[in-house]
Amino acid sequence: MSTPKTISAVDRTFTILNALSSVSGINLEDLAKKTKLAKPTVYRFLQTLKELGYVKRDEGDRWYLTLKLFSLGARALDHIDLPSVSRPVAERLSVDLGETVHMGVLDEQDAIYILKIESRYTIRMYSRLGKRIPLYCTAIGKTLLAYMDEREQKEHLSRLALVPFTPNTIKNRAKLEMELLEIRMHGIAADREEHEEGITCLAAPIFNYSGQVVAAISVSWPKFRFNEDKRDSYIERIKEAAREISAILGWEAQDHIPVPGKGNR
Repeated sequence: MSTPKTISAVDRTFTILNALSSVSGINLEDLAKKTKLAKPTVYRFLQTLKELGYVKRDEGDRWYLTLKLFSLGARALDHIDLPSVSRPVAERLSVDLGETVHMGVLDEQDAIYILKIESRYTIRMYSRLGKRIPLYCTAIGKTLLAYMDEREQKEHLSRLALVPFTPNTIKNRAKLEMELLEIRMHGIAADREEHEEGITCLAAPIFNYSGQVVAAISVSWPKFRFNEDKRDSYIERIKEAAREISAILGWEAQDHIPVPGKGNR
């Protein structure tokens, strides 16, 4: 099947809008250089966008975006159903890795599953939509805990009782805090048979348009099916799925890695 051709006018419109979004204001000549479009073309498009209320021109002949696009996006976000928009991505992830995929969100002191895609194998882990899981010993939970701001994270940690579910469950708060820092640095969390014996899990954060982590997506393996030699490829595929869902929510990847207490909430 051939790829549909882009409509030139639409393509140029968004080229101009993207360029304007990266500056506080810009004159026509510089905007033409930035977009690599002819000045008359840029001016014509700007006039139309101005009439529609998406751009303004100041007395210094500088052009800038209005908040109309933000308002449009904010209204759209009100109608996004996270499990529904994430399902196709989660299904592809499950097909690619062959295992159970979950998505979870924070709910008071726990995480809760809002999406599940079953493994293709007969032997699967037991879970269900709506199931509550601990923050400190699950990959999804650790992800949500790691990306809280410093104040919120401290509040949650102060209320956590590190009850052991298996011999591998973290029981030391300082060790947990160190692991949360590593999760924030590397963008991946692991459950090493900490919640259920025989089950290992990897999870990555899902960001919204403001850079806030609103969910986490994970893949779970029975230990005997987890291939340690493929760990890096598993991680990259999970991160790729998380980035794809984040993009749907309006997030644009940044080059820097956020530091706890200086970012997400």
